Amino acid sequence: MRDLPFPVRDANAVGGAGNLGNLPEWDLTDLYSSEEAPELSRDLTWLEAECTAFARDYDGKLADLDAEGLLTCVQRNEKISAISGRIMSFAGLRYYQLTTDADRAKFLSDMQEKVTIFTTPLVFFTLEINRIDDEVLKKMFAANAQLARYEPVFRRIRAMKPYQLSDELEKFLHDLGVVGDAWERLFDETIAGLLFTVDGQELNIEGTLNLLTEQDRTKREAAARELAQVFQSNIKTFARVHNTQAKEKEIVDRWRKMPTAQTGRHLSNDVEPEVVEALREAVVAAYPKLSHRYYELKRKWLGLDVMQVWDRNAPLPMEDTRTIGWEEAEKTVMDAYSSFDPRMAEIATPFFSKGWIDAAVKPGKAPGAFAHPTVTDVHPYVMLNYLGKPRDVMTLAHELGHGVHQVLAADQGEMLSSTPLTLAETASVFGEMLTFRKMLDQAETADQRKILLAGKVEDMINTVVRQIAFYDFECKLHAARREGELTPDDINALWMSVQAESLGPAFEFMDGYETFWAYIPHFVHSPFYVYAYAFGDGLVNALYSVYDSGADGFEDKYFEMLRAGGSKHHKELLEPFGLDATDPRFWDKGLSMISGFIDELEAMES
Repeated sequence: MRDLPFPVRDANAVGGAGNLGNLPEWDLTDLYSSEEAPELSRDLTWLEAECTAFARDYDGKLADLDAEGLLTCVQRNEKISAISGRIMSFAGLRYYQLTTDADRAKFLSDMQEKVTIFTTPLVFFTLEINRIDDEVLKKMFAANAQLARYEPVFRRIRAMKPYQLSDELEKFLHDLGVVGDAWERLFDETIAGLLFTVDGQELNIEGTLNLLTEQDRTKREAAARELAQVFQSNIKTFARVHNTQAKEKEIVDRWRKMPTAQTGRHLSNDVEPEVVEALREAVVAAYPKLSHRYYELKRKWLGLDVMQVWDRNAPLPMEDTRTIGWEEAEKTVMDAYSSFDPRMAEIATPFFSKGWIDAAVKPGKAPGAFAHPTVTDVHPYVMLNYLGKPRDVMTLAHELGHGVHQVLAADQGEMLSSTPLTLAETASVFGEMLTFRKMLDQAETADQRKILLAGKVEDMINTVVRQIAFYDFECKLHAARREGELTPDDINALWMSVQAESLGPAFEFMDGYETFWAYIPHFVHSPFYVYAYAFGDGLVNALYSVYDSGADGFEDKYFEMLRAGGSKHHKELLEPFGLDATDPRFWDKGLSMISGFIDELEAMES
């Protein structure tokens, strides 16, 4: 079963105001027509019966199957994943459209409970796969080419073998998962329900974060202080959610004998811990030549002695503050995609015309943005909170990149299409880079080029530096929680311990900024997710340098990489491009692109 969708972008302020045009909304009928749809009842009935039959046919018997029998077993399991994924995608997407609606929350909870109960008897599947001898599996793969297609799935399942518990405990943890989901929903509903009053106007969190990109510094300050005040008023709830989630993780990790809190994420990402550590070390070492250097430039541009946190995403003084309508945003992104390869634009077109995007900011709607693949026989859905700023256009390019990737990977089938997070950011960040380069080529003046470069550097700093700082915060949070309950002040202190180091000496931190950890959804929904952004950005920078060099056949190789989904390891996927993420110099190649943009900005000043 697929995870529920959740906002996957750092919820940095985005937005604007004015007439944005005809913003699209989701049409979820490709999943089900409604929560009372007969097709939904049919699928729930089928799922309950098939899970029971699957357990009856295979529980305790996997080791006795031949290659053909194991293939049939895997294909039946895949069909179960597809049906349960369709049900949960529909329930989850409806919920994220209006998280404050009690009926939608109840429907999501009811579906989650039903699917969990139905699928609990299937826990044996991965446990018994891990008991099959390596040599026996190899012989079965050699004997049946169709079964051999699933070898990457078996490899990832068997990576959990050292951390596997008894069958009874695994079933217990599977059942208990709905409790952790309830804490996630509490976080989502609390965030979506927060109200902020700025200059007499009542706003939700997206609208308030949007003010942090206003030209008027007094508005930015008012928004930042209101965010701090509201976060502080709710800080006990946020601290309780984080304490509970971190403790639950610590208990499960301890029982599984996971060596670190991050191990589970590395396993699910199919990435070696030493590769992640090499990335982290490269980024932290680069703080002075990246974020510290850029923000010193920005401090001068803004004419400030010292920057406050509300200046981090401020527009430059000469920046165009006009609102970008939806049609212009669509054209900008689609032109960039088409210029790279018409096939890319062709895949992206239905998102705009068939109700695959939900773009408007609405009361109760989940903040941030995401692309959810749903299931391989339907199509992805993209959620935005579009308010008309240049960063919103880049967010559209980002999430549409995810969507294109998910469409291409769908041919792999339910078990092989899902891409590890580290590689899932490839197409999204590449889509942003294409859009940025297209806009940069069209810049007519030095000021326009400077604004575009500065905006891209800020996005890259938010994607690389900020996310690695987030990762360090999470590492500290989970380590500290292992020693005991954390007060809000404890968590605040951990947050501030990484902020000055990552942002640099150009900044001063207002009272109240210590609570800004509270609204980041990744910490709750998917611990240690955040390093995938830095991984993806570094990977794409390296990839783009290959593309920019005019490498023969790049486009075809790129599409093949996206089509592979989760069927190949990152080493196999990058090999056709002459790249290797296990080489420490790989990350320097990506970081040098950011540094090069800052070099150009500095040269403009002189």
